[in-house]
Amino acid sequence: MPSQPDEPARSWRHTPPDAVRAAAEHYFGEGLARAQRYAELLATDGVVRGLIGPREAPRLWERHLLNSVAVAERIPDGASVVDVGSGAGLPGIPLAIARPDLTVVLLEPLLRRATFLEEVVAALGLERVSVMRARAEDAADRLSPAEVVVSRALAPLDRLAAWCLPLTAVGGHVVAVKGASAAEEAETHQAAVRRAGGADPVVDVCGASMLDPPATVIDIRRDRAVRAGPDRAVQTGLPGVQSGGNRRSRGPRGGPR
Repeated sequence: MPSQPDEPARSWRHTPPDAVRAAAEHYFGEGLARAQRYAELLATDGVVRGLIGPREAPRLWERHLLNSVAVAERIPDGASVVDVGSGAGLPGIPLAIARPDLTVVLLEPLLRRATFLEEVVAALGLERVSVMRARAEDAADRLSPAEVVVSRALAPLDRLAAWCLPLTAVGGHVVAVKGASAAEEAETHQAAVRRAGGADPVVDVCGASMLDPPATVIDIRRDRAVRAGPDRAVQTGLPGVQSGGNRRSRGPRGGPR
């Protein structure tokens, strides 16, 4: 189990490399020491427990922490955030460290990952972060709609929209950290996103002034609620418009980060 915050931490081993030091200081600010502690936990317990690949440990800052925390620029002050398929805590934990004004729920279906997340939250003293062990389609009835729902490298956009939009408040946003296929996914799955209650997906970048490369994201505003009934799904917010299908038919598998 990770050591508690008052125990001596070996964070000096996991300080950001010189090439990204300025970006780390910019995003994490006073939380940088806590971010370093998180990097240590990922590189040690995270690797041992199979949540982070051994080859990822030397490049945690460039590929994972900064790529995650850059999403903070798209999140309003004091927002409620749900991280779907949180895995090792990316992007939810970096966001919570950098933005202590946020209330964050780490949603993770697998026990070993949820246990790791609970231990990390306790070790880092993240008082506004909670862990829920559940699949996304089961959590929709247990969580209040969030202003922002985030995910990272979780699933193709059609499935992602079906899982994340029901957790999002109408007028809120799903922000999915994606890779090189983002534009193609947004075009291919535009109709599926609309059926799930979202506006047209928008591809953008975060951290363009600080990161090379910046983080690529797909942003989806939730336009309307889609309520699944026994025989049909009713789209509230668009009077008289109905759509078939059932949003509760699938759930995230929570692949390793």
